[in-house]
This record gives sequence, C-alpha cells and structure tokens, in this order.
Amino acid sequence: MSPKSGTPKKNLMLFSGRSHVELSEEVAKNLNVTITPQTVHTFANGEIYVRFQESVRGTDAFVLQSFSPPINEWIMEQLIMVDALKRASAKRITVIMPFYPYSRQDKKHKGREPISARLIADLFKTAGADRIMTVDLHTAQIQGFFDGPVDHLHGQNVLADYINEHYGDQDIAVVSPDSGRVRLAEKWAQQLGDRPIAFIHKTRDPDKPNQAVANRVVGEVKNRLCVLIDDMIDTGGTITKAAEALLEEGASDVVIASTHGILSDPATERLAKCNAREVIVTNTLPIPEEKRFPGLTVLSIAPLLARAIQEVFEDGSVTSLFDGSA
Repeated sequence: MSPKSGTPKKNLMLFSGRSHVELSEEVAKNLNVTITPQTVHTFANGEIYVRFQESVRGTDAFVLQSFSPPINEWIMEQLIMVDALKRASAKRITVIMPFYPYSRQDKKHKGREPISARLIADLFKTAGADRIMTVDLHTAQIQGFFDGPVDHLHGQNVLADYINEHYGDQDIAVVSPDSGRVRLAEKWAQQLGDRPIAFIHKTRDPDKPNQAVANRVVGEVKNRLCVLIDDMIDTGGTITKAAEALLEEGASDVVIASTHGILSDPATERLAKCNAREVIVTNTLPIPEEKRFPGLTVLSIAPLLARAIQEVFEDGSVTSLFDGSA
C-alpha cells in the first residue's frame, strides 16, 4: 500500500493574555494578523478559564503575555493558555514573555533559597511550551534553564538607535549602575560609536531588597552627557542614586535608558525628581498614565517582536536581527 501524499501548510496564530493587550495588538498589526479570539474570565475564587474560539490544530502558536502586577496571576493565565493549546493539538507553541518573571532569582545567594527563574522555565515546559521568546534577560544564563530554543532579543538596539538619533552629536559616556553590567556598557559604548565607559561602585545589603548605596564613580564623566543604562527599573533607587552621583562628579547631564520599566512605587516620584534630562524605557511592560511623568519616553518593542516572530515562523534566523547575518 503506497503512502498518501499531502500538501503541508503552515499557519501562524497570535494569542494574547490580558495583561498588556495594547502591545499584542501592535505586534499583530506589524505582522498583519489578528489576535485569535478567546473566551477568558476569572472566577470568584480567582481561578482562570480560557477557551479559544477557533480551531488551533496544527498551528504555529505564539502566546504573548507581559508580567506586570499581579504578576503571579498573569503567569498562571499564560500557563493555562499554553495548556489549552497543547490539548487542542497546536503543532508548535512559542511563549513570548517580553519581561521574564522572577529573573532576579537566577541563583542561590544563601542556603535554603529557591532558584525561581528555573522554576518558571520548568512550569512552561511542563505546560507544553516548545520555545520561549524574551527580551533582555537579567542574566543571559537563564536561557539554559529552558530545555528547548530560547530567542533572547536585545532591546538595547531600540534604545541605542533613539539615543544616537537624539544625542549622537554630544560628548557621551556610557555608565553602568554597578560593576556587574560593565560588559553590557562596553556593548553600548561600541554601538554608540566607541564611547568611553564608567561605572558606579555600590554596595547592597542582601537582607534589604531594592536598596543600594552608590559609593563612587569609576571612570571619567566630567562635562560629559552620561547615558546611564540598566536592564530594568523597579523602585528606581539604584538608578536615581547613580544619576545623582554622576551629576555630583561633574557630568553635564544624565540620560537614563532601560529596557523594562517596572516602576514600582515610589519609582515615578524618584525618577521625576532625580534631575535626569530624560528617562527612556520600552513597552515590554504596560506603563499606565499614573506612572508617567514629563521626562519619560516609552519606545515600542512591538516591531522587534514581530520581526522575531516572522523569522521563527519562517524557520529563518533570529540572530540575523542583531548580527546582520545568519
């Protein structure tokens, strides 16, 4: 008996959680697709229900969710969406998490601590995810926590292009808020035209989260526009103290650039008062009006996500988005 031949076809479907629908809609527009309709609601006791209103059998499914507060609820919602897709026979499921949750818990500092970033990867693998797509991980080794492909996108390109356009003609120094991100500062410095780098020497009490003390500036910043970089701004304590230290050292001005604007209270107040010329973040996380202030600029990460989704769908090279070659 001879085998029956068929015509294989690929079908891209985009799914959105409820945490950041605006970003999902923008990604859908860039891809020229519509977000797959779904029924989703939360029961009185907090349980979440999801059902997709179209067949997903054999589809290449991309599930986008951002993790703003309440972060644990949105994680559970995305896990349930992945489980529903797996049980409905989706061919491949790619989890898109622009901001990787629990990324700061990537190793044990003391005994009897969890490695929660690994737990997140295990949860999504168990739920049925085949691939993870994320932007600017807190530490790159988190890619190794997931047993499958991880597309680590770089929001630095979006931020650096903006800074080159608006401040490229000025005498710039790229500044890391701590010694741990000096390698990242070097990449920034190269992308901005081989600029000098500096970093803030700081101390942190491991028993007091979100608190750091900026001690001194290492590097030449006097009369320079300092581009202060970080992967995330949570309460804003570290970055605003660093900005103050740079201005005290004679920096002509400070521009803060960060991929993830978590902006937990009192970040907005701190950033608005820290005398930085501009604070630039991307929309990997939703930033509501009450957290915005005159000096804040929010750049869209949607075009980058859309291009990466297209490359994954067409079995192309995601690396080529950053290196210029496959």
